[in-house]
Amino acid sequence: MDKILEYMLEEDEGFGDVTSNSVIDESVEVSAHIVSKDEGILAGINVAKELFESKHVHVLFHLNDGCEIKKGDLLMYLRGNARDILLIERTALNLLMRMSGVATASNKYVDLVDGKVIIAGTRKTQPAIGKYDKMALKIGGADTHRFSLDDMLLIKDNHIAVVGSPLEALKKAQKNASFSKKIEIEVETLDDAIACVENKADIVMLDNMGCEQVSEVLDELEKRNIRQNSLIEISGGINDGNIKDYVDLGVDIISIGALTHSSRSLDFSLKIEK
Repeated sequence: MDKILEYMLEEDEGFGDVTSNSVIDESVEVSAHIVSKDEGILAGINVAKELFESKHVHVLFHLNDGCEIKKGDLLMYLRGNARDILLIERTALNLLMRMSGVATASNKYVDLVDGKVIIAGTRKTQPAIGKYDKMALKIGGADTHRFSLDDMLLIKDNHIAVVGSPLEALKKAQKNASFSKKIEIEVETLDDAIACVENKADIVMLDNMGCEQVSEVLDELEKRNIRQNSLIEISGGINDGNIKDYVDLGVDIISIGALTHSSRSLDFSLKIEK
């Protein structure tokens, strides 16, 4: 089992589940089920299955990641030692509910853009469980963007502050990075966007630009016949109320940190059958 999952169980167990150990006999076997009290996209069911099976709890039935769920749906059916099921309950539910919330938010934005642009997450994930946030993004239909710092070069404002200018930072990256790594750079002005596209950054991110600014950048790139040099990504201040205003401008990627840092967890419950 993944070391992160092992740690999550160890953290919750502490020195033992004193409640269950005090009131439930060690040999009691029970059946239980996880039910949805919400609607959305299911994500993390295989992770929950792994958690239960690590304690030899039998998973007799489960739905699949990516399926649409509604209130009252049976997500998983279990059979095993009562103490073990209750030991795993909160850890499994917490991760399952969070992942399903991220997948549901991702799917909502993917539906809003109707395939016209790529919806991507960011690295604004929960500490230690970033890989599960990324998994949920993918299940919801969004692109994961970078998993970690070694995936690609992403030159951000703080890198630029150290180096001096976006173009200087880009040229240093092109000189020093492996050919196998894409180079993305954040820009905040029209002039910096033009310069970085002219110098063939793989991806140019227009950071916190409004629709008028984004449109101005794209128009200027078309006039100069350099639009094809770089993918154009936008990020910052984009939500379900204004995203359609950006879609038809002709950008390639919209990245949204809120998919992982602000998504509402879905509500699930585990019930022991009497």
